[in-house]
Amino acid sequence: MIPLTHYLILSGILFAIGLVGVIVRRDIIVIFMCLEMMLSAANLSLVAFSRAQGSMGLPNYDGQSLSIFVLTIAAAEVAIGLALIVSLYRARRTASTQDLHTLKD
Repeated sequence: MIPLTHYLILSGILFAIGLVGVIVRRDIIVIFMCLEMMLSAANLSLVAFSRAQGSMGLPNYDGQSLSIFVLTIAAAEVAIGLALIVSLYRARRTASTQDLHTLKD
């Protein structure tokens, strides 16, 4: 059985990689993928805490159900986000955040 600390360390590493990617990268698609990585890290910690909080040998499914809800919201976010990215690319012919400094045009 893997201890809770291992799951939390992995979740923290994934979240940190995603955060660095959001801060450092300039491509909208890569930033979007890093945001999804951060959501996955949060889901991992939710499931890990839920698994660790079981009582009398029975697991607690609160974290898993919240994780499925977050995944559902993330799927809607992906659909809307990719539609916005495609629309911006068609209008500006670029996917770099440095070139998208204004919402006019």
